[in-house]
Amino acid sequence: MEYNKIVLAGGNGYLGGVLANYYSSRAKEVVILARKDKAPNGNIKTVLWDGCTAGAWEGQLNGADLLINLCGKNVNCSYTESNKAKIIRSRVIPTALLGEAVAKLENPPKLWINVTSATIYRHAEDRSQDEENGEIGQGFSVDVCRRWEEVFFETDTPHTRKIALRMGIVLGHSGGAFPRLLNLARCGLGGKQGNGQQYVSWIHEQDAAACTEWLMKQEQMEGPINAVAPEPVKNVQFMDMLRRAYQIPFGLPSPAWLLEIGAKLIGTETELILKSRWVMPKRLMDGGYPFLYSQTAHALQDLRNIKN
Repeated sequence: MEYNKIVLAGGNGYLGGVLANYYSSRAKEVVILARKDKAPNGNIKTVLWDGCTAGAWEGQLNGADLLINLCGKNVNCSYTESNKAKIIRSRVIPTALLGEAVAKLENPPKLWINVTSATIYRHAEDRSQDEENGEIGQGFSVDVCRRWEEVFFETDTPHTRKIALRMGIVLGHSGGAFPRLLNLARCGLGGKQGNGQQYVSWIHEQDAAACTEWLMKQEQMEGPINAVAPEPVKNVQFMDMLRRAYQIPFGLPSPAWLLEIGAKLIGTETELILKSRWVMPKRLMDGGYPFLYSQTAHALQDLRNIKN
C-alpha cells in the first residue's frame, strides 16, 4: 500500500468504479462520496453526501493523498433548458462546495483533480489542440467546461495542488460511450458517422486511472492537463478499427441527417458524435507519462480480449 487515502467525489459512476478498483490495491482506504449508500467492498467504502451542503463527509478529505471530483449529470441527453441547468448545477455546485471544504482543512488533500472534458476545445479538423496552443470553443458544452474550471481554480487552496484533467472519450466495456458504439457496430451500423472526418480523442480506462497516480508524483504539474491518448483518429478510421478488432464484417454509415433524427428519438445531441475533438496530451507527453495504450488498434484489441 503506497497511499493512505483516496477520495472520489461523485464516484458511483463508471469512471469512479474504474478509479476505485485501480486504487484499492494501492491505498489503505478508498472513499466514495455519493448520494446512495453502498456496502463496503474491501477497503472501498461509501460516505453519503448530497453535493450541495456541508456535513460530516468533510472529515473524509482530511489527510487524503488525492481528491478526484467526478460530479456531473450525464451530458448524453437533450439540451433542453431544464437539462442545461441541471448539467451546470451538477458540476459547479459540488466543485464550489469541495473548494470550501478543502480550504478550511488543517490537513487537506495533497492533490485535487477535477475531471473535466476535452470538449472545451473548438471543433478542429485543421490542427490539433493542446494545453498551450489550443483554442477554447463555443456553444453550451464548452460554456459548461469553462464555468466548471473557473469555479475550480478560483478557490484559494494554498496547500492543495489543483489539476483540471480534460478527459477524452474513455474506452472501457463497463460504461461510457464505448459500449454504445460497439452495440451499433454489432447491429450493422458501425460505419462512419456524418462525413467521418471528425477526430476522436480517446483514452483507455487504465490510462485514465494510471495518469492520476502519475500526476500525484509530478509535484510541479498543475493547471489544465489533457487526458487523451497521443493517437487521435478520424471517426471513419476509429469505426473501421473497431469493426476489425471485433471481427464485424461490415458497417453501414450514418449520415448527419439520420443522426439528427436518431438523436431526437433517443433524447440526445448529435454534437456528442459529430464534433471533431482533435486534442493532444502535450503536457503528459512532455512530462514523460508512459502510456499503457497509445495506439487505437492496440486499445481496442485489449478491450476485446478482456471481454472474451
